[in-house]
Amino acid sequence: MTNKKSEHAVTQEAVASSADQLIGEFKSLMADAEALIKATEDHPSETISSIRNKALETITGAKASLSNLEGTLTEKTKVVAEGADDFVHRNPWEAVGVAAGLGLLIGLLIGRR
Repeated sequence: MTNKKSEHAVTQEAVASSADQLIGEFKSLMADAEALIKATEDHPSETISSIRNKALETITGAKASLSNLEGTLTEKTKVVAEGADDFVHRNPWEAVGVAAGLGLLIGLLIGRR
């Protein structure tokens, strides 16, 4: 029984790690876009200035949305991982069948190329 619990913990950690990695990549993208926009500050053109200001507003809004979604995504990921783990423990043979079917389907699709 402890082995199942440790596997469950490993699965949750892997899912949480993937969600954290995705959020980190979005934050990095936002920082890169912000740096790119700030690099155009030397250009006095009004057109570039208005585009830059609009882009900075969009990035600010996206940062706010991302921080709101960060907690929600992490919680939903944990719930999905727990649900999948519970399903596999209740129905191990069905889980094996689904995994085998998906493996066969992916193999057929890759084999066509």
